[in-house]
Amino acid sequence: MTTPNELRLLPWSGPGDKPCYLSTDDPDGYMSRLADDIESAQLETASALLEEASEALDNKDTSHDEMRCLIRELTGALRDIFRVATSRGRLRATSYPSESAY
Repeated sequence: MTTPNELRLLPWSGPGDKPCYLSTDDPDGYMSRLADDIESAQLETASALLEEASEALDNKDTSHDEMRCLIRELTGALRDIFRVATSRGRLRATSYPSESAY
């Protein structure tokens, strides 16, 4: 997916919460597939949390502690999804430079 000399932002962070990047032109390589699998799992988790949040908001018996825990989980999922979107946006801008101006 990446072009030569192009770095892919990986869906996990390194020490000190610093971003990790992959330099490869092989979208079928082990690390590329691992990153794709993790991104997919992060998207599924976010989808499940979104459904859980909708149910919690509709339930008048949801406690403040339950909502606080859910917000914490949603914050983590949003952070993951933002990283996926950033990574895919960079890949898209690299793949389709004429569309990156929009």
